[in-house]
Amino acid sequence: MPDTSVSHQGRYLYAIVEGASNQTKSGIGLFDADVYSISNGHVSAIVSDISNQKLRPERRHLAAHQSVLRWLLDECTPLPMSFGIIAGGGKEIERILSLNKDDFKEQFKRVHGKVEMGLHVSWDVPNIFDYFTDLHQELRSARDTYFGTHRVPSYENKIELGRMFDRILSQDRENHTADVENALSPYISEIKRNNCRSEKEVMNLACLVRRKAESEFEKGIMQAANLFDNNFTFDYNGPWAPHNFVELNLEF
Repeated sequence: MPDTSVSHQGRYLYAIVEGASNQTKSGIGLFDADVYSISNGHVSAIVSDISNQKLRPERRHLAAHQSVLRWLLDECTPLPMSFGIIAGGGKEIERILSLNKDDFKEQFKRVHGKVEMGLHVSWDVPNIFDYFTDLHQELRSARDTYFGTHRVPSYENKIELGRMFDRILSQDRENHTADVENALSPYISEIKRNNCRSEKEVMNLACLVRRKAESEFEKGIMQAANLFDNNFTFDYNGPWAPHNFVELNLEF
């Protein structure tokens, strides 16, 4: 239960859930705080007490935030909040629920009964540039022209070759991603492309999947993987709260 003995305490907001929730969980919140709900009868905020302060995104704090979301995901599909949202107190939480009720309603329509699954596809090759020059005649010819025997490439030559490599890399990523999206489309509700985090990453996809269709989604992953050779690795993960499919600009 919330500690009301300290008047300056705020409420840390983890998520919004549908209905008049009375969920509580001891000791899993930030700073090992108890987690509980504040409801207006239609939706509920999942919160814990916290001294009014700015939080650093330290690993332990992020882990506690995610732990609460995993707990909620076992029971429902929450609208996950971004890390670090602290309201002044219970009254401010109630105000958030009131001011944003229409947005919450729309977001729940989008994600109800669904979870987020992640998919990362990467090139599993020792050297990505060598792999692409072997694969693409255009790039190989340019490399041989600029870096041929007894030739010292100019700065402009190096820039041009780099640009050509980046263009071909982007084209291949686009083509491969389209193939995977097409293979997964029967098994997902929505898909979102996130930025690749390294040069060898082909795609970083977030997929919104019906809870009852998770096993079918895995079949879709296998079907998509069969379109590629051993130079590619597929890594999928989840289920997660639908971070990539909740679009809120909270009013306070």
